Amino acid sequence: MDYSIGKLAELTGLTVKTIRFYSDEGVLPAPGRTPAGYRRYTDEHRVHLELIHTLREMGVDLATIRSLDRRGLKDVLALHLRAVETQLTALQRTRAVLRATLAKDDPDDDDLRRLHTLGRLGATEMGMLLDAFIDDVSGAPAQREWLLGMRACMAPELPEDPTAAQLDAWLELLDLLSDDGFRRGLREASADFWARPYDPEAWQRENTAVAQEALRAMEAGTPPGAPEVVPLLERVLVHMGGDRDAILRAFDEHDPRAARYWELVAIVRGLEPEPWPMAVAYDWIHRALRAHPELSPRAARTSG
Repeated sequence: MDYSIGKLAELTGLTVKTIRFYSDEGVLPAPGRTPAGYRRYTDEHRVHLELIHTLREMGVDLATIRSLDRRGLKDVLALHLRAVETQLTALQRTRAVLRATLAKDDPDDDDLRRLHTLGRLGATEMGMLLDAFIDDVSGAPAQREWLLGMRACMAPELPEDPTAAQLDAWLELLDLLSDDGFRRGLREASADFWARPYDPEAWQRENTAVAQEALRAMEAGTPPGAPEVVPLLERVLVHMGGDRDAILRAFDEHDPRAARYWELVAIVRGLEPEPWPMAVAYDWIHRALRAHPELSPRAARTSG
């Protein structure tokens, strides 16, 4: 059975203008035409039109509905579910910011900034920003591979009902990832290190062993300037592939915001921010190297 556009409008409860719009936009399959050029619709069009109306009421956009022929209804609904969940997450973030703002006696510009930024940036945007950060910082394939392996740790998920501290940490993370100076500093500081060929697994084992030995010395109360730490420092020089002066310069030029990044990750995850053990160990090693000027330059790092 076929219908005129007026009859189809009567059957579906939609206006003639709406049906014509859906047809012209390619959302509704093209109808047949009479010899005089009038549109004729079938029961298939009626069912399709009712589906379009239902999906539009759910908030599905026209481009997604138009893809029904390629995707199938289940895929379209799954896409829409993901979109709805994203919208809900954004609304929950906004609610959390509003609650934190209204709890104050005198909201200020920082509160407006939270609202503005969190309204634009969610988990998807954070992921895209992190990918761009990794691309920009990576100066060598090995470094990129290492950062990609760390990616899941570097992008914490903001809770559904975050505290003000978590919101602020999230925003500070976004600022750090976007900071060109931070990116450039990390890239330049690590360029020489990643340019040298080495065995990543062997280097990681040695790095962990050196840090653990330094932490044990700290726990034992050994001063950084004590003579008994010299063997450890000689091992560090070989491991880090440079002489004492070069390594001290690297320590001095190290951006403290790198450690701050991991503190922020902990805050977003609801954990008590604590100094990273590796950072604690190398801070002690830094002080120990400075306390032992008698150490001679060392050969470049070996791969084992």
